[in-house]
Amino acid sequence: MKPQRPTLVIHGGAGEWRLERREKGIAGVNRAAKLGFNILKGGGNALDAVESAVMSMEDNEVFNAGIGSSLTFTRSVEMEASIMDGKTLSAGAVGLIADVKNPVHLARIVMENTDHVFIVGRGAAKLAAAFNLKRQDPHTDLREKYWRELKEKIERSELSYLQKLSKLLRTNQNLLSLDTVGGIAVDKKGNVAAATSTGGLSLKIPGRIGDSPLIGCGNYADNEAGACSATGIGEIAIRLVLAKSACDQMRRGHTPQEAAANSIKEVNRRIKNTANQMGLIAIDPRGRIGAAHNSPHMCWAYMTPTTSSPKTFFKAETLKRPPSS
Repeated sequence: MKPQRPTLVIHGGAGEWRLERREKGIAGVNRAAKLGFNILKGGGNALDAVESAVMSMEDNEVFNAGIGSSLTFTRSVEMEASIMDGKTLSAGAVGLIADVKNPVHLARIVMENTDHVFIVGRGAAKLAAAFNLKRQDPHTDLREKYWRELKEKIERSELSYLQKLSKLLRTNQNLLSLDTVGGIAVDKKGNVAAATSTGGLSLKIPGRIGDSPLIGCGNYADNEAGACSATGIGEIAIRLVLAKSACDQMRRGHTPQEAAANSIKEVNRRIKNTANQMGLIAIDPRGRIGAAHNSPHMCWAYMTPTTSSPKTFFKAETLKRPPSS
């Protein structure tokens, strides 16, 4: 794509998108992309744009973030989010969030109003209360349905807990919620930003932290390189520090598409099993974009000054995973 500013790219998650969710997923990223890009088009900054786009998806129960987040093994909700300003390298992140309506907004409060980057659990809840953030119960009937289906599969197995879950990841990935929502943007001044939010992996052990709130793993932004947001199985992105790795490739001269594709190829090369589903979106300060995944689907969209409406997709550059060794 020809470089142009401002530009916004968002994703609603990589993984197996069931038919029952696809139409709503496309409508959701369409709505979020319009909201974020309108901020950029009006002269707003990249940070405001990605926060607004991600908040829109947190407020949409079709996505695994905010309302409609996946449930843990014990049927609780533990949300996480992060945001990063490429101009200053300032960042904020939150984890183990139970009932804050918009975790990504709380992450921005961490970034702008504390001396820290990452706050979890009770401390994050107290910070949300101090700033009078809206609360809501994130449970939905759809996530309860998915939880019951996967729980029943596990209970019928004779293997131990971790082995059961590992087997299910290999043979029943369509039951798992891997989707995370994220947004990246470059504004008219060339500043980039990234934001990512998720309910996490379905049936995760309570207390588990994924890649979404970990700066450099699920999220990264740097005006000297670009911005990236990851989606998929968080442990993979953590082990490869995936978002920072993609940005470093752009720093070395690769296009965002090359950076995204190379990063997914690295996932396939280094993590050689069927439980390695990942997706990436990337952007550079010039406004060039990239997207790639090795999962069956990735719901994503982008807008530029030359698009009258968001361009929405369920596929990007799909890179096949190798057979497990």
